[in-house]
Amino acid sequence: MAAKTHEKSGRGEEVGVSLEAASSSPFYPVYYTALHTGLRQAELCALTWRDIDLKNLSLSVNKTLYKRRGQCYTAPPKSKNSNRQIRLTANLAAYLEEYRGERESLYLHLSRLLSLDDYVFGTLNKPCDPSMLSHDFAIIARKARLEKVRFHDLRHTFASLALDRGAPAKVVSEMLGHASVAFTLQTYAHVLSSGQEKTVELLNDVLPEGVKKPTGTFLTP
Repeated sequence: MAAKTHEKSGRGEEVGVSLEAASSSPFYPVYYTALHTGLRQAELCALTWRDIDLKNLSLSVNKTLYKRRGQCYTAPPKSKNSNRQIRLTANLAAYLEEYRGERESLYLHLSRLLSLDDYVFGTLNKPCDPSMLSHDFAIIARKARLEKVRFHDLRHTFASLALDRGAPAKVVSEMLGHASVAFTLQTYAHVLSSGQEKTVELLNDVLPEGVKKPTGTFLTP
């Protein structure tokens, strides 16, 4: 996907609207995790419980989901930068812990135990189908009157919110699995520009005002 800038919008409000609209969707756990991690759709669908360390608030991205001729399968990411480990927010870790408990109960009802190799967002060794996910999200976006919002925009929202709150571009780039920091800087130039304005305002509050001297005292050579 070519780098492009995105119009500045009320991302925080947009997140609230989209999550509320998705609250009754069976794919809500995927959307919630996407907003907290910035993972690509195929990376989310490929996650297994072995990839998530709730105790240490860590998540490993080491595979991605591919779909060919109607069949889904996982394989290592094509880019080495996509192999990464990211830190989980405390809210996401708490949510996933509760979600895992629900999944364990469901699997027991199906007469089997949830294993580390089971998909986080799948059932009985079947991953979440990305086509169904995209279709469901499109319905939710229309419901929330966000017709132009796609699933991939959840990733952009994560990055924009992180950068807007002062996260270093290098860290955000690593979490997103971008090929370079330059790509991140180009894609989110509008957010960084806004961040500079806030930084200048903060500096203006702490740096002293210039001493006002009488007219004519400044000497030139």
